[in-house]
Amino acid sequence: MHATPTIHRLLVILIITGAALVANDSVNGTEPEKPTPAATMPPGGLGLQLPTPSPSAPSVAESTTPQVTPSSAVENSVVKVFASARYPDLAKPWTKQAPTEVTGSGVIIEGKRILTNAHVVLFASEVQVQANQAGDKISATVEAIAPGIDLAVLKVDEEKFFESHLPLVRAEKIPAIKDAVMVYGYPTGGSSLSITKGIVSRIEFAPYNFPVSGLRIQIDAAINPGNSGGPAVDGDKMIGLAFSHLGGAENIGYIIPCEEIELFLKDIADGHYDGKPGLFDEFQTLENPALRSFLKLDPSIQGIIVHKPMKADASYPLKEWDVITKIGDTSIDDEGMIKLGSSLRIRFPYLVQKITRNGKLPLTIVRGNREVHIDLPVSPDYPLVIPEWKGNYPPYFVFGPLVFSEATAQVVAGLSKVPKGAEWVLALIYMGNPLITRYGDKPAFDGERVVFVSSPFFPHKLAKGYANPSLKVVKTINHQAVKNLKHLIELLRDTKEEFVTIEFADRASETFVLPRKEAIAATETILTDNGVRTQGSPEMLAVWTAQTRH
Repeated sequence: MHATPTIHRLLVILIITGAALVANDSVNGTEPEKPTPAATMPPGGLGLQLPTPSPSAPSVAESTTPQVTPSSAVENSVVKVFASARYPDLAKPWTKQAPTEVTGSGVIIEGKRILTNAHVVLFASEVQVQANQAGDKISATVEAIAPGIDLAVLKVDEEKFFESHLPLVRAEKIPAIKDAVMVYGYPTGGSSLSITKGIVSRIEFAPYNFPVSGLRIQIDAAINPGNSGGPAVDGDKMIGLAFSHLGGAENIGYIIPCEEIELFLKDIADGHYDGKPGLFDEFQTLENPALRSFLKLDPSIQGIIVHKPMKADASYPLKEWDVITKIGDTSIDDEGMIKLGSSLRIRFPYLVQKITRNGKLPLTIVRGNREVHIDLPVSPDYPLVIPEWKGNYPPYFVFGPLVFSEATAQVVAGLSKVPKGAEWVLALIYMGNPLITRYGDKPAFDGERVVFVSSPFFPHKLAKGYANPSLKVVKTINHQAVKNLKHLIELLRDTKEEFVTIEFADRASETFVLPRKEAIAATETILTDNGVRTQGSPEMLAVWTAQTRH
């Protein structure tokens, strides 16, 4: 088993090229053009946790494969979700894409709320819900959203709606393999409620949207665009939420189990979503006999090898070649798997979300043939110099004819979708552009980000003679290395030099030289001429105006 961040990043590339899980929202009856790569939306994995987390294995129901029939109580708890999404325009970060109409499904839960998938309502400017057999739509707002685990909670403006539409009860046990399941929702192909039937075919711990992982349930009931956010039900109890299907395969769909839902709802109870702790060290299996001999391990020792610790600091508890033998009190085998009950083996990081306390994960390791107990610090974040966008609009700043922004994984993934995208990527590789060469890198220091020119020049005489700077990464401003977009703005704001020199971080790029006062004076005209409302996103504009400019 190689449960590594590198594999997560490779999944992004695989998904971009089509070997992807397909999101289940419907845009005018067809799959929408996603504003993010499939590694972020839709998810490629899932998670599982019971209402009261404990270090013990989850309770798994006995498989009885009952004959289930549609329930009117369940039907009354399922709603259709309508969202008008304004996705970011990564090439023009000062604006948004035209509205895209997205439809999905949702289910009523306790607290007069509606649960759905994050990708159904992400970047939504307007949300409405419609109950089964109802003729009217009711306005709703997004109360909480977690793109990483692909869950969101909606609040409805009319509370009396819940007098006749009751919450659906969630199961306290994960289902067993072969258990019957019914999926309720509003997939493409019609406007009324759809119900499909199948069985639970697989349960595993896998990636969701990077860097989040969790347990997922695979079912063979049909899941299609528009099913996203609808409940999967056994009897009259929900066992999970439909969220994706495997493109190009027959009847392979995935649901987010109730355990993950409980974790999410518990997290947002204080009004803020913190995220799930994750284990981001790199591992390799202990199956090879030469590895065991190399490490001089006793034949009785089983576990997973630490290939590359998350941090190289001397104070970090894990070291290269450590063998993790237990997570909490649970033994790990040579493939990095643990046993849950009598019939289920699953990747050991599953227990991270169950036994972490105050950001510490108890592990037992073997180092130099000596058993050691450690408390490993874990958090929800995996630091990247080119991070995921996490559902936020991109920051930007305009200086003269140039537009600067911070790179995200979505910018890099988007290169594959433009005409001749493969040629663009090859050119960036050849030029040594950090958008490619640093993709997947950790920051060299706190706060480091890749700053790039997001767009072609705005038309202006200041740009005369310079080549199109789109996608070029800024290396220095007046020979000072740029740390992030805020730092670039501070350098532009505080310089007293007559000219501003801009160097780029790739081979054979020109150095731009702009007269500072002319560039500042021209900016307002450029903004007006091109219909740009503000010089920067709010946070970046605050940096520019923080002190009197010279």
